[in-house]
Amino acid sequence: MTGLRTTALALTVAVATAVSAGSAFAADPLRIGTEGAYPPFNMVDENGNLHGFDIDIANALCAEMERECTFVKQDWDGIIPGLLAGKYDAIVASMSITEERKQAVDFTDKYWTNKLQFIAPEEVDLDISPEGMAGMTVGAQRATISAQWVEENMPDVEIKLYDTQENAYLDLEAGRIDAVIADMLVNYEWLQSEAGAGFEFKGEPVFENDLIGIAVRKGEDALREDLNAALTAIVEDGTYAEINAKYFPFSIY
Repeated sequence: MTGLRTTALALTVAVATAVSAGSAFAADPLRIGTEGAYPPFNMVDENGNLHGFDIDIANALCAEMERECTFVKQDWDGIIPGLLAGKYDAIVASMSITEERKQAVDFTDKYWTNKLQFIAPEEVDLDISPEGMAGMTVGAQRATISAQWVEENMPDVEIKLYDTQENAYLDLEAGRIDAVIADMLVNYEWLQSEAGAGFEFKGEPVFENDLIGIAVRKGEDALREDLNAALTAIVEDGTYAEINAKYFPFSIY
């Protein structure tokens, strides 16, 4: 009898410990990696705090999942390696879902839809074609689909790559490059700024239906499914629309 009681007690303790451990795991903060240099999606304010559309979406998803969010600022070039090294659990940094990236990470459903478009000085009559832009210098952020698009479609264009999108705009403003190609909504934000005065979109978007997702490590299916469920919930209850309206007068979903 004593042996049975001891066994039962041990089993009870083991179950209680497992439940406690599971609860503690569920309460662990969800670590979000983001760039912090891609307004209006992720940026740093004068106090060093991250903010922007991506940050608001991440916080809304964590609230829906009843998880605390913490954020890790990471340069774009190292953002996927940082995820794979365990520095954070997910990337919310306006990352395009591409076949190449899907070899390294898994993605959630899209949380906004992007297009690529050129901007240049207003006085420049820019013919968006391989022939029309031959010999020009175009700026793009390194390791983006913008840079990839120019490399694949504009063989006679010199492409200058930048570590941040902001540095590409600085060179455009200074006249060191002829045009910039980037996410349409990031260009839209810059064109509304004082620095963007005198510049405009050129031609139609050159690439559409670029789906933006949240990256997680391969095999993290439970986290990916939780994020997808939370995303569906915030779209359906209007939270997503409220966040969208803070940054854009039109839907980007």
